[in-house]
Amino acid sequence: MTVDHLAAEVRAGNRRALAKAITLVESTRGDDQAQAQRLLEQVLPQTGRAVRVGVTGVPGAGKSTFIEAFGLFLIAHGKRVAVLAVDPSGGSLGGVARRTREAILVCEAAGYDVVLVETVGVGQSEVAVASMVDFFLVLMLPGAGDELQGIKKGILELADALAVNKYDGDNVRRAERAAAEYRAALHLFRHVSANWDPPVLMVSALEGRGMEQVWVTIEDHRARLGASGELAARRRDQQQQWFVSMLRDGLEERFRSRQDVRRLLPDLEAAVVAARITPTEAARRLLALLDDGGDGGARAAAPRRARG
Repeated sequence: MTVDHLAAEVRAGNRRALAKAITLVESTRGDDQAQAQRLLEQVLPQTGRAVRVGVTGVPGAGKSTFIEAFGLFLIAHGKRVAVLAVDPSGGSLGGVARRTREAILVCEAAGYDVVLVETVGVGQSEVAVASMVDFFLVLMLPGAGDELQGIKKGILELADALAVNKYDGDNVRRAERAAAEYRAALHLFRHVSANWDPPVLMVSALEGRGMEQVWVTIEDHRARLGASGELAARRRDQQQQWFVSMLRDGLEERFRSRQDVRRLLPDLEAAVVAARITPTEAARRLLALLDDGGDGGARAAAPRRARG
């Protein structure tokens, strides 16, 4: 299937073509990447219409169960739903994030109304997901005390809403108390939007309750930020940050691939670790190799001309 044909089939909503397109986007082969970029250029005019929702949560919060329940709720209400996962264990976070962003575009071109992006790993993956979605939902557990101690401050600052999961059975009162504590805690943080105060919701993914309130909250958020122009500005900022991160990663990859850098880097790293040289001076020496205007190592390795 040619790239032109594949792009046309993706736009037509062909699920097999969508799977092939995502496989192409996720490939690390150079020739596949070139075709993937051609594909993305062709489908780009059909992107940007979906609601992009990030979902993260403390360990044991029930992300998978929630995403299944929420996805089924949306499907029952006529939405086409795609689910993507950001898992840094499958490679560098930068590479995984890039492929996830491009997969979002492919899903949008295929006509999906909602794209759910789940964090699988921990750490910086939450920040990466927040940088590619319109709405960032953080799942919490009943019994706020320990969870509030364990969750990172930065994640609460990024959240557009908290949802206390497992609001069922014997957990009902604990969930209500936890929600009250989370609401009080959110007042201590500065949030990403001046036009939105993150609410604390209560849901039961196991019983499928609270899904409508989550969707109403997302739609309300979209309406408010859309009317103020903030949603469009957020997406523009995300595009710019994506471009800068790709440029930075590409420059680092090319720099590290130079023969002179590969030769000098291990010794400098060892010297830094042993405190024989400062990190600043080590970096300065490496970056000075760029002043050569080329790959000094390659020239040094070239055979000398015979004299005479």
